[in-house]
Amino acid sequence: MKNLLFLLSMVILNTSFGQTAQEFFDRGFAKSNLGDYSGAIVDYNKAIDKNNTEADYYNYRGLAKSYLKDYTAAIKDYNKTIELDPNNLKAYNNRGNIMRNLEDYRGAIADYTKVIDKNSNDAIMQDSYNNRGLANIYLKEYTSAIEDYNKAIELDPYDARVFTNRGDAKQYQGKITDACMDWKKAQELGDPNNDEKIKNLCE
Repeated sequence: MKNLLFLLSMVILNTSFGQTAQEFFDRGFAKSNLGDYSGAIVDYNKAIDKNNTEADYYNYRGLAKSYLKDYTAAIKDYNKTIELDPNNLKAYNNRGNIMRNLEDYRGAIADYTKVIDKNSNDAIMQDSYNNRGLANIYLKEYTSAIEDYNKAIELDPYDARVFTNRGDAKQYQGKITDACMDWKKAQELGDPNNDEKIKNLCE
């Protein structure tokens, strides 16, 4: 937190008439990390006014708007990001999250699949497997959800939330013993959200 406050103070002190697009973006990024999403959007707007071809400016503005639950505006920013950079995997994943929030689960799955199809073994791909699993759960496609969680765990076997989610999918299938194993693993990895389930269903 201290480092973020220092960065924000340095960027603000550097404000001048000739401030660059990157400097406005950096200040917006610092504000967003401090939870000032409205302030971040103001700076992202200024960055875009100075350089309207940088895809990441739109992506991060969309993320700030999504935190404010301005989903329609966020999707427009993600669409613009993808228009400028069709290989921006973060934008596909972020847009998929918005679609999931709007209960467009098929649309969300399409975006997550675009990330996964790039076959890049990185955190964004692992996140997309987990997110696609969540969308499949909403569609009651539990077997597909578990397959996605298996892939997510292969990429990161220490992500507690994925074990929690896989356990939930197994519970919906009626496989309580298997679900308990996943919830307990998630608990070992630091997720406290399974305590009640373990107490009521596993012991």
